[in-house]
Amino acid sequence: MTMASTSKTRARRGLALIEAMAAPHQIDRYLELVNPMATVRDIRAQVVSVDHPTADSVTLTLRPTRQWRGFSAGQFVQVGVVIDGVRHTRCYSPAGSASSRDGLVELTVKAHPGGLVSQYLNAHAEPGLVVSLSQADGVFTLPIERPSHILLISGGSGITPVMSMLRTLVDAEHRGEIVFLHYVNTKKDVSYLHALKAIAEQHRNVKLVLVYTESGGGDLDGFFDNTHLSAVAPWIADPETADAQAYLCGPPGLMHGVREVFRELDIEHRLHTEEFAPAAAEPGDAGGEVAFTKSGVAAENSGKTLLEQAEAAGLSPEYGCRMGICFSCTSVKKLGRTRNIRTGETDDEPDKKIQLCVSAPVGDVAVDI
Repeated sequence: MTMASTSKTRARRGLALIEAMAAPHQIDRYLELVNPMATVRDIRAQVVSVDHPTADSVTLTLRPTRQWRGFSAGQFVQVGVVIDGVRHTRCYSPAGSASSRDGLVELTVKAHPGGLVSQYLNAHAEPGLVVSLSQADGVFTLPIERPSHILLISGGSGITPVMSMLRTLVDAEHRGEIVFLHYVNTKKDVSYLHALKAIAEQHRNVKLVLVYTESGGGDLDGFFDNTHLSAVAPWIADPETADAQAYLCGPPGLMHGVREVFRELDIEHRLHTEEFAPAAAEPGDAGGEVAFTKSGVAAENSGKTLLEQAEAAGLSPEYGCRMGICFSCTSVKKLGRTRNIRTGETDDEPDKKIQLCVSAPVGDVAVDI
């Protein structure tokens, strides 16, 4: 064993001893009382700048602690803030270039009605605020070998992961054709309007297409359809450009419309997607009873997701994104059948971990909450 490995082993043993003495809390719970940015295991980040690009959104620049390992363009992070003494966590996608060397993380958060964390950050975030941060996660990323033709499609606040992809590509001096197609209600709702125009002006291989679905006056009219696709990226269905790929993030309506067009053209294999809005349970699955065994609570099955039904029953299970991507709300299903509302697949296996936010009970179900 080398001297370096011996030192690391001693350090780990020393830390384990200190944490055992600090039980029942981790040592970071005590360190944050002295300095919120002084952590041993947890990742924290301090807000270093705040901007409001639109009336209902805020852009935060964060400086993470040393544990941060960076991210790939398109991934998401979990951000935690303490509101009225309770830490709440939500998922957001970094919008900056993944190849930036300044170590900072840029997030743009739209204030959603009823969104506790998004409303809080829009109203109260200021330089110096310390938040908790997870390592980046998610598979909505660009391939290592970049395609010769790339179509980036976004709507509303779904712009952030594809904005990161665009910035990462131009930072790496990607020479292939890039089309950035963005849908919003009006021009004033574009979060990165000036940055997008600057990139398009400075890089001849980047084509910016903005669509204003309510006010009109954009580069195209109406909502996404085959004519939009043909106008901006006719090569996406061309067998001669077999490596062309599309990346999509936006509200449910846009996601559905794009998927339908790609399915009709039989090019769905070229489309990569990331959800940012919770899926909804279809009606007709109600019936039976949902039992939350750990809490001793039971309720009539309403057909909604197990997360929603648990909250309606007065319980507070942990959750993050509510979209089935962060796995924060995983619990054990003791018995019964559940349906994944994103895929439609059903599962009857007992004693199995499931995600509460995308699992709806079908008949009687017992969950260890």
